[in-house]
Amino acid sequence: MPLIRATFRTTRHSPFGSTTLRATMLTGAAIVATVGTISPVLAQPAWKPDRPVTIVVPYVPGGGTDASARATAKLLGEQWGQPVLVVNLPGADGLIGTRKVTEAKPDGYTLLLQTPAIVLTKHAPSFTGTDPLTALVPVTNIAQSPGVIVANGKFPATSLPELIAYCKAATTPCSMGTGENVAKLFGQQLKAEVLPNLIVVNYKGTAAIITDMIANNVNFAVTGVASALPHQKAGTLKIVANQGTHRFAGAPEVRTVVETGLPQYEYTTWFGLFAPKGTPPAVTQAIYAAVREAMGNAELQKAITSAGAEPLVNTPDEFAAQVRKEDARFTALAKRYPLN
Repeated sequence: MPLIRATFRTTRHSPFGSTTLRATMLTGAAIVATVGTISPVLAQPAWKPDRPVTIVVPYVPGGGTDASARATAKLLGEQWGQPVLVVNLPGADGLIGTRKVTEAKPDGYTLLLQTPAIVLTKHAPSFTGTDPLTALVPVTNIAQSPGVIVANGKFPATSLPELIAYCKAATTPCSMGTGENVAKLFGQQLKAEVLPNLIVVNYKGTAAIITDMIANNVNFAVTGVASALPHQKAGTLKIVANQGTHRFAGAPEVRTVVETGLPQYEYTTWFGLFAPKGTPPAVTQAIYAAVREAMGNAELQKAITSAGAEPLVNTPDEFAAQVRKEDARFTALAKRYPLN
């Protein structure tokens, strides 16, 4: 309804002479329209759950994704006054747990914690159905962590260029273990670009890769920092290269792939919350705001750092832009270096 103004003049007689008054009034309809546009905003409180919330982690317990989810869930539960449960539903490179969330009611009570591996799901040879990203809405990041290239503790390399040089000169082809789609893509890229004789061995989980690297049954692998650090400290494994953009506190001596002249192998994983498509923006904004508040807690920051990650919170729009950028990058790489 347009704003209507009414102007009138009136003359008032007084002992001091005649005075003409000019006034401008809003019509009654305009006042109603103005109040009508304001009152709903004032009347709507921020969304807050009134029953338990579930965060689905589509991977096995114990990794960086799981640790970040549980630390965040604890503080969100305290903030909301409702239990926030973490449920692990591993399988099919994270697809089983992810689909469980895409099929949930879009009301904020079922969330997904995923990594960049989700953007490669549609490129897996065994994948059928709809891209799960199209059935989800990004809510916020909670942390980020560099990928790391890890080898047996006695492996004679302390950077990615040294690893490549060693494998090129070795009489026996080097082998690389992979556990999820991003690592598989890196293996195919490395094989196509610099190590044509590389043997890429696909595993069902990081634990089996770690065991085989310690036993020297496989030369190196890409894993999360949380999985590698304990074995680095024990000397049974060695972090050869950091795939992030900067060195991390857990192993500051390890150089990044950017530092050593191989930025094309940069990979920083994020741990991000998603909700089912159709979740109202007011709900996703409220969840983001709650995570942002929780991230100011020293306990949560310590838990995330202990898992080899760094706290990272961004708005739903910022996170959505980040996911689109990651999707474009990995889709281009998957077309050049198909997963198998």
